[in-house]
Amino acid sequence: MKRFNYKAKEKETGKSVKGSIQAENEQIAGRLLIEQGYIPESVVEEGTGLLGGKGHVTTKDRIMFTRQLSTLIGAGLPLATSLRTVAAQTQAKAMKVIVEEILTNVESGRTLYDSFAQYPDVFNGVYLALIKAGETSGTLDLALKRLADQEEKDAAMMSKIRGALVYPAIILVVIIAVLAFMMIMVVPQVKNLYEDMGEELPGLTQFLVNISDFFAQFWWLVAIVIAAIVGALWYAVKKTPAGRKAADSFKIHVPLFGGLFRKLYVSRFARTAEMMLATGVPMLDSVKIAVDATSNVVVEEEYSKSIEIIKGGKPLSESLQDRNYMLPLVPQMASIGEESGKIDEMLGKAAQVYENELDEQINAISTMIEPILMVIMAGLIGVVVGGTLLPIYSLVNSVAS
Repeated sequence: MKRFNYKAKEKETGKSVKGSIQAENEQIAGRLLIEQGYIPESVVEEGTGLLGGKGHVTTKDRIMFTRQLSTLIGAGLPLATSLRTVAAQTQAKAMKVIVEEILTNVESGRTLYDSFAQYPDVFNGVYLALIKAGETSGTLDLALKRLADQEEKDAAMMSKIRGALVYPAIILVVIIAVLAFMMIMVVPQVKNLYEDMGEELPGLTQFLVNISDFFAQFWWLVAIVIAAIVGALWYAVKKTPAGRKAADSFKIHVPLFGGLFRKLYVSRFARTAEMMLATGVPMLDSVKIAVDATSNVVVEEEYSKSIEIIKGGKPLSESLQDRNYMLPLVPQMASIGEESGKIDEMLGKAAQVYENELDEQINAISTMIEPILMVIMAGLIGVVVGGTLLPIYSLVNSVAS
């Protein structure tokens, strides 16, 4: 079966519609559209026409779509009508195309879960599991609302972490720019001045001159080496399992930021498990999905050990005890939840505690990094100044005397 993107008009209203349909060939696709009450205008195999390349769907686009759909379904509108309304309101082209295709599939008799599952790059395992559970239990609007709330929280948290890294990055760029200016413009002048005076360069100044000369002669080699290193690291992290595992291990062990990432992964696990259990997903499936939601292969390998323990009949709290990278509050709150019958609520409270701690830790790190970078910048610039300006002063004083 092939997928075809189409443009058509409704026979009764003349309204223009776009979407996609599965068929053996273009002729059968057109005939199916006619049977569904449409007048086909164009039918193009997916990947060969304008709608074939859907483009990129941002997190913001997905959150907006999810919240709008939740609101409309919660207001009592039929699913197809809700999807059609959201499609009409969606501005992002890539998201609009996908929503229209989901609408087409739903109107063709497919379940919403099957329709969403065709786009794994847009809707991850957590999303699909909640859609399936909500569709089965009749609480689709609540499942979508939970999804939108969680994605907003996760996006906000990642934005804060990136924000904490922006300032250090700016300072590093300033340091490199100042050092480059000194090495390119100032150090050669000092060298020429000493040569004209017939004086021998001081040791520190000679060291800086050697570095300046090397970069002046072999800047192209330095650029190639840097590009090769960056390219190799990117390929290793993105394309090889070993590279990604090494990068994920670095995240949870790197000084200053390691504890922050651990809390992030624990809060993701607890929050996802809360959503799954509250929506009616079985415990074992909830834990599997929550493990995948951490998005760190090292943490996933460790947390996955809990699954086998649960299969053996043990409760969640016991399966999480003494687990590497698992912070103690989660199994404690899970135990309380198991006793009270409110395990989803208790996991949600544990997630909230760590999310609050993450906020505080991000702010603390941002405050701590500033003086550290200032000291580093002052030290590096001090070395360059000491190797350039001070020799000039001493040379002027010797000439004057």
